[in-house]
Amino acid sequence: MSSTGFSAQERAAMRQRAEELRTSKGLKGAAKLAKELDACVEAIDALSGTDQAVAALLHRIVSEEAPHLNPKTWYGFPSYARDGNVVVFFQPASKFDSRYGTVGFQDTASLDDGDMWATSFAVVAVTDEVEQRLRDAVRKAAG
Repeated sequence: MSSTGFSAQERAAMRQRAEELRTSKGLKGAAKLAKELDACVEAIDALSGTDQAVAALLHRIVSEEAPHLNPKTWYGFPSYARDGNVVVFFQPASKFDSRYGTVGFQDTASLDDGDMWATSFAVVAVTDEVEQRLRDAVRKAAG
């Protein structure tokens, strides 16, 4: 670890985020949305194995259940935003050499359920049950 306290993977993610902001600078409307969609699809295509399967599933689910969310990348993660704010994203296991990929929801997601609720889910396989649970979560999160 460096003296900044960030790991090499964290520094790489920050560089990716800076690049995302640079590449969309000056773009507006349909041109910006198209660029962000391309980046999201490229991020999914760059994954392999379970990471790619889960990211592709999430992309399909969001397209079907919450088409008003706009695909983009966020720190290199495939993500989906409303009014520019990320609602749901996929953090691949390969990104930080972790045991599992995570489907996460930001505070803009409408997941509130009493005094406590889940905001991320570990996903280790694509199954019918996983698909249904993700559909339900995305539908609720997207409001």
